[in-house]
Amino acid sequence: MRWSKVITVVGAHAEGEIGRVVTAGVLNEPGLSMLERLNWLNDEADHIRRFCLFEPRGAAQMTVNLLTPPSSPDADVGFIPMQGDGSHAMSGSNAMCVTTVVLETGMIEMEEPQTVVRLDTAAGLVVATAQCKDGRVQSVTLDFLPSFADALDCVVEVPGLGPVKLDVAFGGVYYVLVDAEQLDLKIAPENAKKMVELGNRIKLAAKKHLSVQHPTVPQFNEIEFCMFTDVEDQQNKVYRNATIMPPGRIDRSPCGTGTAARLAVMHARGEVELDESVTMRSTIGSRFKAQVSGNVEIGNLTGVTTRISGRAWVYGIHQLGVDPTDPFPTGFTMADTWGDGIEHMLPDL
Repeated sequence: MRWSKVITVVGAHAEGEIGRVVTAGVLNEPGLSMLERLNWLNDEADHIRRFCLFEPRGAAQMTVNLLTPPSSPDADVGFIPMQGDGSHAMSGSNAMCVTTVVLETGMIEMEEPQTVVRLDTAAGLVVATAQCKDGRVQSVTLDFLPSFADALDCVVEVPGLGPVKLDVAFGGVYYVLVDAEQLDLKIAPENAKKMVELGNRIKLAAKKHLSVQHPTVPQFNEIEFCMFTDVEDQQNKVYRNATIMPPGRIDRSPCGTGTAARLAVMHARGEVELDESVTMRSTIGSRFKAQVSGNVEIGNLTGVTTRISGRAWVYGIHQLGVDPTDPFPTGFTMADTWGDGIEHMLPDL
């Protein structure tokens, strides 16, 4: 065996959503800020994402998180989630995976019963509080960056569906939120393929007809995800989320940034009070505990801060390598699992 490149990743998942963490093999990224590093990854170094995420070393159903030195003196570590369609500013489930991995591997010293890890992201500082016992992380609570409802009850004409009512909100990235009931749709594993097809169609229509612009970060000007929402038990404040992830799959967790966006919408409608605890469940039934923790001004908008708690587990340690004669040095995608929403890259053999 002879490898020309080796990257070490620790495998973890947060409530079912896979978030591998790169712990060795990638040099520090240039740039003074996390946003500059994100731009560098997307514009100049996308081969890192492809190497870690595309087949045969990766799969569509995962995220790979790149650790970086923090750009802020208030942070302990930076991270950038790399996903099927590109690298993104923030992910809640992946923040839980990163926190669990850096503590359980000793990259940051664990203190029991509680360790605070300050995460530097391209969307801002996220404070993670880990409950620790017997050398492992039992749960992670994230104090999120400001979120806000951008537009409520928009009606968008969607090909094949007609008019669809949706909300637009920011929870670290921009979402369109769609009540699944209006489509006579139940958030359940057996409907995953249908939800992906409808969600992709709705997002494309929303991007065509709606514009977004973050009030303080010029780069955040694009709708990135569609999330279906449902109510499981109104009396006990139990809800369901299903975020459609490019190129064509469902987030296995209740989705952290999606939960933040949904809480901002619910608070704007008066459906959840300050400090009121709710449960967000995923398509597979896993759960986050969440609450609106405060009100905040974001530029000329009024938004909220949120607190979201979940669990993550380490499941493996992997070394990803490539032989210099391998015809697929940065991997490949196939439409049978990656869908037709992503560029399919095959080398010239």
